Amino acid sequence: MSREIIFIHGRSQQGKDSAELKQEWINSLNEGLGKSDPSLPAITTDQVRFPFYGDTLDRLAKGFTDGDVPDVILRGEPNLNSETKRFLFDVLTDLQQQQHIPDTEISAQTGIAVTERGPLNWPWMRALLQKLDQNGKMSAVTIALATYDVFQYLTNRTIRRRIDDGVIGAFTPGTDSVVVAHSLGTVVAYTLLMREGTNRNWKVPELITVGSPLAVNAIRDRAPGIGDVGGNRTPPCVGSWFNAMDPHDAVALHPLDAAHFVINPPTPAIENKTDVDNQTPNHHGISGYLSDPVVARRIYEALQE
Repeated sequence: MSREIIFIHGRSQQGKDSAELKQEWINSLNEGLGKSDPSLPAITTDQVRFPFYGDTLDRLAKGFTDGDVPDVILRGEPNLNSETKRFLFDVLTDLQQQQHIPDTEISAQTGIAVTERGPLNWPWMRALLQKLDQNGKMSAVTIALATYDVFQYLTNRTIRRRIDDGVIGAFTPGTDSVVVAHSLGTVVAYTLLMREGTNRNWKVPELITVGSPLAVNAIRDRAPGIGDVGGNRTPPCVGSWFNAMDPHDAVALHPLDAAHFVINPPTPAIENKTDVDNQTPNHHGISGYLSDPVVARRIYEALQE
């Protein structure tokens, strides 16, 4: 195999050893390959590039941390600007619609009229978070955190530049690279491939995204190069795009299909696998995706010339 893999990770990786984390991804992928066909050769470390930006993201995005968020969101109004509140409101109402929770239920819980709902009405937001916690498969706080990191990447130029610089360095111009991206990493991968891929002579025979929030309305409508006039598209440097999600993964709220992520031109179409059984506690963990035999086999086959 002369092709290489570029893994692009998601959030909450700060403080981890990048080499150990890379090996965890490889081990999960090889577990999935073993389930698919025990005779397949294992993926080795030298075939994989793993740009690590977890500590950079953590340092630059301080102020809205995992430890703080239950207090600032569920017990009081966080010190967030109106744009950030609007983003979180849009994400949570998208999830509300997906879980079929009527506004009247939240209104009954809070005593706030439906006509007063909105991002600046924080009691409504707290009630919505609590309702999502009761109904959902994943903590609403986890969802808020995961999507907030995407918001930081999309709106904070310093964060975006630092992350982009690290990921750009993983590509070798003219070399076939299979990109495997997870969660926030799918947004990073998509925006970079759209913006930089052709100019930098990147060659990506296959883009594989797992647990992607790209079809969440608030993210799709804010990402640079996403939602522009003419719609989204498969990046020109990408040969094919395979997207996988667990139906209970609330960060990957929608598949990247014609109903939620229209691409123009319509070919090459995004192939979606929407029945991954991700055994991690929140149905979103990378190990649960890479150890899926179909996902693992797809990565292996993409490596074959």
